[in-house]
Amino acid sequence: MIRVMLVDDQELLRMGFRMVLGAQPDIEVVAEAADGRAAVEALRGADGAGGAGGAAVDVVLMDVRMPVMDGVEATRLICAAEGGPRVLILTTFDLDEYVFAALRAGASGFLLKDVPPAELVSAIRAVHGGDAVVAPSATRRLLERFAVHLPSPGGADPAAVSGLTAREREVLVLVARGLSNTEIAGRLELAEATVKTHLGRVLAKLGLRDRAQAVVFAYETGLIVPGAAG
Repeated sequence: MIRVMLVDDQELLRMGFRMVLGAQPDIEVVAEAADGRAAVEALRGADGAGGAGGAAVDVVLMDVRMPVMDGVEATRLICAAEGGPRVLILTTFDLDEYVFAALRAGASGFLLKDVPPAELVSAIRAVHGGDAVVAPSATRRLLERFAVHLPSPGGADPAAVSGLTAREREVLVLVARGLSNTEIAGRLELAEATVKTHLGRVLAKLGLRDRAQAVVFAYETGLIVPGAAG
């Protein structure tokens, strides 16, 4: 059973998501919160009785624009905790600076609030399985749009990627350029399973949670220069 927390200040939206998710045999909504602070406190079991209680939640659906504490800060706190749940960001439109900040804070991807029910369910299952749910190309568009907020790299940081092999670095760059595993396999003339192995090693060596974080890392370290042709 995949245990989900809904975090949004709109009660009607939470109700809609709860109805969709409640109809699934493998998903259960175990907690809700109307702002980021309430979500963080519930996950920490701050009241000592009740609350989500840490590991009791697997996936958090998190709105970014909320009172008291927004989704960006809540995502940062949740993802900083060892063994915490994965966070999926909910947004009204995809080119949102809050979403950009939430991805940098550790979110595993983002969904539009008008996502079709089947895609919502698939996204939760994917994140629970360790995948990022947003297409790398969508993440790249977001980073290109808000690249002004990134550090000026002046070239890739050699220390950040020194532990990667040449092939692993090549795979990381192609992931960040928005290519799927199948496309990378074709570009590098490798089996798709080999690409997955290389990407898994990249994530492990860099301490990244998923593909979305790999894209963010490549931009932050200057492996990808915003606006450059790929």
